[in-house]
Amino acid sequence: MDGFSDLSLFTLVARHRNLAAAARDLGVTPPSISKRLAQLERRLGVRLLNRTTRRVSLTPEGELYLADGSRILDELAELEQLVTKSRGEPTGLLRVNASFGFGRRRVAPAVSKFIARYPTIKIQLHLSDRPVNLQEEGFDLGIRFGDVPDAWINARLLVKNRRVVCASPDYVKAFGAPTTPHDLTRHACLVLRENESAYGTWHFTRGKKAETVKVDGPLSSNDGSAVLEWALDGRGIAVRSQWETQTLVRDGKLVVLLNDWALPNADIHAVYLERHQLSAKLRTFVEFLGEELRANLA
Repeated sequence: MDGFSDLSLFTLVARHRNLAAAARDLGVTPPSISKRLAQLERRLGVRLLNRTTRRVSLTPEGELYLADGSRILDELAELEQLVTKSRGEPTGLLRVNASFGFGRRRVAPAVSKFIARYPTIKIQLHLSDRPVNLQEEGFDLGIRFGDVPDAWINARLLVKNRRVVCASPDYVKAFGAPTTPHDLTRHACLVLRENESAYGTWHFTRGKKAETVKVDGPLSSNDGSAVLEWALDGRGIAVRSQWETQTLVRDGKLVVLLNDWALPNADIHAVYLERHQLSAKLRTFVEFLGEELRANLA
């Protein structure tokens, strides 16, 4: 059997932690995946996966095989890229993760333009409601907002972005505009409930001064697009990103409030693992995406 093919199959199953999902990706049946894995384990003489009816988990040997195997597959991809460099364009598969809202509205359109320019690259765009672990899930690239805390992850700034407090002109006309962060406690605020952050806690800074405000209101959601729609409907005050509010503010559909106060960093980064830092296909895509985003936010 082809060792590289087996390694690729195992990596795909380990990424999904599910035989059926891996089978869908490959266009084959789950029993055929199971048979290939069993043959691989017999050849190696070790068990790589613990299987249940719904999920699979890695054994210690499987963790080792995945870690070193992923590196080998990356090196093979880089070798193939080097050999085909004379063709003048990058090739291969990129797996990209982004959030639902930003992914739909900004990343997906950029991917469409990118593929038109670089047809020899394949891209799998996976949208999620929270950041995924690039290494564990097998992604080449993640699009992240704010600071990047993990030292083992490389990050490249794609575009500057800031969070703003905003409301519709109708809301401001009816209820007035807050002049300090504390004033928000007397307003209907639209709360975004996502990730592991404290719901309804907004952090402000101005120079050396910092204020934390616990806000509340009749509406909350785990979807930023829903919160934005409610703000446009005049249902309350929201915190949203510049990338989605800039045009609405310019068109007079939203008003920026407390503009002399800053909210936590919301710059948009491309993050990737150390081993990918020299990938031509990755570098080309990151540069293209950054150009697209900067043009849209100009």
